[in-house]
Amino acid sequence: MPLYLASGNAHKLQELQDSLGVPLLSQKELAPLPEWIEDGDSFEANALIKARGLRDFSGHWALADDSGLEVDALDGAPGIHSARFAGEHGNDAANNELLLKKLQNQPNRSARFVCVLALCGPGGQELVLRGTCEGEITQTPSGEHGFGYDPLFQPHGYANSFAELGADIKARISHRAQALRLLKEHENFLKFSQLFR
Repeated sequence: MPLYLASGNAHKLQELQDSLGVPLLSQKELAPLPEWIEDGDSFEANALIKARGLRDFSGHWALADDSGLEVDALDGAPGIHSARFAGEHGNDAANNELLLKKLQNQPNRSARFVCVLALCGPGGQELVLRGTCEGEITQTPSGEHGFGYDPLFQPHGYANSFAELGADIKARISHRAQALRLLKEHENFLKFSQLFR
């Protein structure tokens, strides 16, 4: 039985497939797809919207993720609006600039990256897991690697930003890595995964 990923990103598909050890198919193979409106009020809600939508459309197992940055001094913002914090979707420079502006003269810089994975099966099975990476927002951006808020996020236990640490370290400690670890170790996933092979 196939397992579809609610994403057309080839890099993400390969990363999740390598980590989970089960074959994954891109949602692109089911095109044309309806558009699912991510209007939930949490990462969990939005991940479920995508996973349920793809499951219902395909009749097969579906996996989706939703992720972003939570900043304590901003009451959890940008949160589910991380990609469009400054208005335009995916404008990393503008998002980072706005974040620094809102944290100006703010002593509390604690923050976390969050990744929620939702796995939905054709029999109504649902599994939702949250992974986090705790850290703080730096005063200035640094580093050339990564994307999004990586140049401003310094994970606990490290003296460098995500954008300086490189892909190997980030792949071990990131919010997505934590969520994937929880999923792989969950007893229900171990049971379900036998269906995907």
